[in-house]
Amino acid sequence: MKKVVVLFCILMIGCYKEQPVSFSEAANLEMLIGLDNSKITLREVLLKHKGKKILIDVWASWCKDCIVGFPDLAALQNEFPDVAYVFLSTDFSKPSWKRAIQKYQLRGEHYNLPKGMNDGDFIDFINLSWIPTYMVINEDGTIAVFNETDCSAKEIRNALEKN
Repeated sequence: MKKVVVLFCILMIGCYKEQPVSFSEAANLEMLIGLDNSKITLREVLLKHKGKKILIDVWASWCKDCIVGFPDLAALQNEFPDVAYVFLSTDFSKPSWKRAIQKYQLRGEHYNLPKGMNDGDFIDFINLSWIPTYMVINEDGTIAVFNETDCSAKEIRNALEKN
């Protein structure tokens, strides 16, 4: 039994990965596509909202879990209207992406990750394995919540409530 406990502890320590507090340079330079087909880096998007909390939602129009989470996200938007909401779509189909924004009345800034959810420096940095994935960025640009898959998670709410 002692060996099992020791093995379990070793596995848990080995699986622990410290949450980053800032984006890598490569992730910051990831090129995003705006609704008007303009190009902008992640860094530029974050700088637009300097001094504000930012909630990032990585999603796709075809993702059932993303769609199921939209009402919870809308509730957060109503409760925390001063937060900047940035949606990063992994859709390859630009028309599907744009239709979904309208269909689900997604309020916020919208960008597309043109390499999808399996490639790119931002995707690699966050080690994306599931969508939706949510992140909260503090007013000073530090990452408060990293890689959360449930927008109603208490970690998100706690991060948005902190001043």
